[in-house]
Amino acid sequence: MSEFTVGDTDFLLDGRPVRLLSGALHYFRVHEGQWGHRLGMLRAMGLNCVETYVPWNLHEPRPGEYRDVQALGRFLDAVREAGLWAIVRPGPYICAEWENGGLPHWLTGKPRTRDEEYVGHVERWFHQMLHEIVPRQIDRGGPVLMVQVENEYGSYGSDQVYLRRLADVLRAEGVSVPLVTSDGPEDHMLTGGSIPGVLATVNFGSPARAAFEVLRRHRPEGPLMCMEFWCGWFDHWGGEHVVRDAGDAAQALREILECGASVNLYMAHGGTNFAGWAGANRGGGALHEGPLEPDVTSYDYDAPIDELGRPTEKFWRFREILGAYADGPLPELPPAPAPLGAGAAVDLGEWAALDAVLETLGGRDAEYPVTPTFEELDVDRGLVKYEVTVPGPRGPCPLLLRGLRDLAVVYVDGVAAGVLTEDDPGLKEPVAGHARVEAWVESLGRVNYGPRSGEPKGITGGMLHERQYLHGVRARGLRLDAFDAGGVGRVPFGGLSAEGGRGLYRGTVQVRGAGDAFLELPGWTRGFVWVNGFCLGRYWSVGPQRSLYVPGPVLREGANEVWLLELQEPSPTAPVLRRPDATASAPGR
Repeated sequence: MSEFTVGDTDFLLDGRPVRLLSGALHYFRVHEGQWGHRLGMLRAMGLNCVETYVPWNLHEPRPGEYRDVQALGRFLDAVREAGLWAIVRPGPYICAEWENGGLPHWLTGKPRTRDEEYVGHVERWFHQMLHEIVPRQIDRGGPVLMVQVENEYGSYGSDQVYLRRLADVLRAEGVSVPLVTSDGPEDHMLTGGSIPGVLATVNFGSPARAAFEVLRRHRPEGPLMCMEFWCGWFDHWGGEHVVRDAGDAAQALREILECGASVNLYMAHGGTNFAGWAGANRGGGALHEGPLEPDVTSYDYDAPIDELGRPTEKFWRFREILGAYADGPLPELPPAPAPLGAGAAVDLGEWAALDAVLETLGGRDAEYPVTPTFEELDVDRGLVKYEVTVPGPRGPCPLLLRGLRDLAVVYVDGVAAGVLTEDDPGLKEPVAGHARVEAWVESLGRVNYGPRSGEPKGITGGMLHERQYLHGVRARGLRLDAFDAGGVGRVPFGGLSAEGGRGLYRGTVQVRGAGDAFLELPGWTRGFVWVNGFCLGRYWSVGPQRSLYVPGPVLREGANEVWLLELQEPSPTAPVLRRPDATASAPGR
């Protein structure tokens, strides 16, 4: 068995100095059938290690209810088979542009501190999750050589007692490899997020020398490592596609390595935020208190390996630099996954109104004295229908959805009255009583970074008619995970509406030559798509993402079933499954 340790200046493997050349690849953002290919691409780029987060909310949707935690173990087994080492960053918070930073929705509002209720949930989760890590450590013949304590905690808090307790829990559960923290290269972040006896690393895009100088002020000894070298960036709905020049990124990587440091490329391969798991940020400068900026479905990240697993110019630039640090010639690239054989239109022949979908797949319909939040209705990803009566007779007054998060399609007496957002939560036209108001509220992704992470979703401040609260609100939630084959099979579908409308569309697409593809949705406004029961994620006409990636393993020869949940008023034409372009580029744009 090998032993991996932290020396005064180097990482040591069985006493020999070793440099970690790692790349971030999240098992939960890549179809399992493609793990082997993507790991092979990391090796071909010149990396010897892979890093992954572990999203708590994906695996524990309700307290004590666990869902395929074993996927982490299967991934680590694939890492070992690929001949790579692994760094695991289990959180409990991961940021990662992931829904709620990986924290379960049922923990919303709980502080990341020594709070006993919060830590109790963390300890229960760690006990479950670490069964997948502990037996796969390097000193037991596995690939795992380092485990992270929390994540960028210095960007959030300074509770050293909490960090020490997490480290102690990891040790008590059997983690024997070195522990590590990662933070921004700023004094307040390193003092808040690092603890004695645990290796401290830093995260940055550039410049390396300045960042490592800050780290050395706090840690005069120990290996230097950039745990997150931001070689690309992510996109927001309604924003511009972000690109980092390949030459600039390559020069920054070269500087890190010239400092004698280890590195983890964030991201080496980004993948996709399938199933609506994309998070959100807050704009407004350094304090991150501004407007909501929801993340797109693609997590391509302008990474060296693109969303479809293809090498980009950045890949070849990085491979040239990393090859100089390899023990021998770099391996050839693995065979590329097959693309779709031929494009085809989706035949959507059935439709069910959104009310019928909610009635079939939604939670319990109940009356509340005030508007409940998504969290109170146990909705993680999805939407909630709020319904209330404006009493009368009374004259027209403004109607306000106070504390709206994030977007609402509003109807008054069955007639569309407006689409509201948290920045514009009031109807343009006043409402007179007696009137029935429906507000279909959608979460666009919980905040994953900054002081407003963990904020609730829904109508969080009540429905106001002028200054008067409206009571007796009926509410019902619809979770995305309700859309499985058994659930959709119970929906009362009928023929297509002549003018189109909000609701669930069902149809098929005929495939010749199953392989990687994109799904284009011309005329559709906003919603989610499933292919053969696999949720591709959210689409939205505001861009910059214009189509959804369909992993080849999702498709099969012949007929493939497609479900499309449209949440606004579409002007639909047939969605089209198309073959990817021959060269790597920004997918879906």
